[in-house]
Amino acid sequence: MTALTLSTAAASGLRADAIVIGVAKGAKGPVVAPGAEAVDKAYDGRLAGVLETLGASGAEGEVTKLPAPSGFKAPLVVAVGLGSEPEKDSGYAAESLRKAAGAAARTLAGAKKAAFVLPVGDASDVGAIGEGVLLGAYSFDAYKENGKDEKAKNGKAPLAEAALLGAKPRDKEHKAAVERATAVAEELNRARDLINTPPNDLDPEAFAAVATAAAKEHGIKVQVLDEKALEKGGYGGILGVGAGSAAGPRLVKLSYTSSKAKKHLALVGKGITYDSGGISLKPAGHNETMKCDMSGAAAVFAAVVAAARLGLEVNVTGWLALAENMPSGSATRPGDVLRMYSGKTVEVLNTDAEGRLVLADALWAASLEKPDAIVDVATLTGAMMLALGSRTFGIMANDDAFRSALHEAAEEVGEPAWPMPLPEHLRKGMDSPTADIANMGERMGGGLVAGLFLREFVGEGITWAHLDIAGPAFNEGGPFGYTPKGGTGTAVRTLVRLAELTAAGDLG
Repeated sequence: MTALTLSTAAASGLRADAIVIGVAKGAKGPVVAPGAEAVDKAYDGRLAGVLETLGASGAEGEVTKLPAPSGFKAPLVVAVGLGSEPEKDSGYAAESLRKAAGAAARTLAGAKKAAFVLPVGDASDVGAIGEGVLLGAYSFDAYKENGKDEKAKNGKAPLAEAALLGAKPRDKEHKAAVERATAVAEELNRARDLINTPPNDLDPEAFAAVATAAAKEHGIKVQVLDEKALEKGGYGGILGVGAGSAAGPRLVKLSYTSSKAKKHLALVGKGITYDSGGISLKPAGHNETMKCDMSGAAAVFAAVVAAARLGLEVNVTGWLALAENMPSGSATRPGDVLRMYSGKTVEVLNTDAEGRLVLADALWAASLEKPDAIVDVATLTGAMMLALGSRTFGIMANDDAFRSALHEAAEEVGEPAWPMPLPEHLRKGMDSPTADIANMGERMGGGLVAGLFLREFVGEGITWAHLDIAGPAFNEGGPFGYTPKGGTGTAVRTLVRLAELTAAGDLG
């Protein structure tokens, strides 16, 4: 991954492949952002005019390249748009800096070193820029001929080093901001790798092995339940979903503990390593990206490891509910009844509503430990995509204050989210004449129905929230900002921020 360094060097004297500056959208045209004064001076104060001539406006994510001025050791200046110029005496938003740094880092694939002179007001700006660089430089090359070595030969390897100018190498807060950005981004990129890995190489057993190795590396206790253990324990939901696959299901428990913790946070992730829909087979055109149906488990895994690396003073338990949903002679059929880990029975009306079944078992397992709060994360419903689009995830909860806190945490770290209700009248649609509940209800409001189903498997009195990340988990379009094509790692940063707030006692 790209190396981050803090530097006090002057932009003109730094040996690098490029100098990255910020440009904002002003009332009368592009405006050179703070931090690039020396670069502007080298253009005789005409840099904004030169950029405008080249077609730059300062719009968010816009990238303009031009030759560096005389006297600079770097040959290239990369001007990246920050969006609208902020009001006087107010700095640029962290997300604007994050997106700009990401867009620049992505553009500089193949470069060995770049100097970033984006606006730095405080340590949070340093962290945002660092995070943007590391996330924007991401690439997934494991399955390309000769892998990353071949990309390096072709000049397309990720940016090797980013020097953040304007930051202070000896400032404890600035150093801490870079360390945090590195830990979070490395784990988020690990989640992206998992999401992008083809399902023939990432079945439940393989995912469990990756989680086990990382847990041992970072002092996290790990427990893996295989088919025999799941059957002995009565995990009917996970077993029912995995019944049709030659690859057996797994339930992975990751436990990070802090001796100073006063709170316990449980995270539950849907980990369907491939979702064919089972007997209720998905139609043509809906299968191609279903390797991403384990994005929730990847996010939970990454968040637990990040919490351990950051040494947060909160206990965090991650539950990865892993299965492959396939059609076969042994697969669960529509009409079958499963007895869940909680003891409740579920009539399966649609085997493509499988995520809620594996989550139900994991939610009950998490509830038995009586954590202070549970958050589950899942690419759960197409209905949520219809409601919120491809870049925003939905938040449902049994506690309005907790839902609001999660929404604020998501917005703070730059992950678009929106609070959604759990209308009680929709619960009746899941009544079953055969079992305690059916796994399907009314078609309209399907994302909310799924949330109501999950709520049935949360222990009494436990604060709970559900993040439906079906839209933003996998980007089928072109890259933007620090978001690549493919797996995005959505929800990792929200979960890490939630853990930080819980450790600080800011969630009550």
